[in-house]
Amino acid sequence: MKHFFPTLLAGLLLSLGGCASLLAPPVNPGEPEAQVLARLGKPTGTYQDGNDVLLEYSRGPFGQATYMAKIGPDRKLVSYEQVLTLEKFATIKVNQFNQNDVLRTIGKPIETIYYSRVKLNGWNYGYKESGVWNSMMTVYFDDSGIVRKLENGPDPRYEHTRFGM
Repeated sequence: MKHFFPTLLAGLLLSLGGCASLLAPPVNPGEPEAQVLARLGKPTGTYQDGNDVLLEYSRGPFGQATYMAKIGPDRKLVSYEQVLTLEKFATIKVNQFNQNDVLRTIGKPIETIYYSRVKLNGWNYGYKESGVWNSMMTVYFDDSGIVRKLENGPDPRYEHTRFGM
């Protein structure tokens, strides 16, 4: 038993060290696009944004993060950021943004649902609100693809744990 705790502590420290490296940006501004692609792999989406190209790196349907790597006209990394945040959602302009604007801002949704009664298409984005709460942001589009509203709430994929079920 007395060897158990030092082993447990060593394992914990090693795993925390691994987490720290996962949280650090794997790429840095100024790096060539080829180096960014070599480090991050194939993007889950690519979007033209003026003279820049945005490379989307989604963490999948149960991941709560999507990263955007902005590549400038000189083919070098301008920025790399996690875009599923309240701050980034707040930049989406109701009655002005269209679906392409939303894709360039926060990437692809984890799911889409059409609400025929109100004639709105909802794009759902699961994310970790304030780094704590399992949340779902829904961006609603009308039939012409214009954002009509945003709605934030708990992520139903995690709600069963909240009620002890």
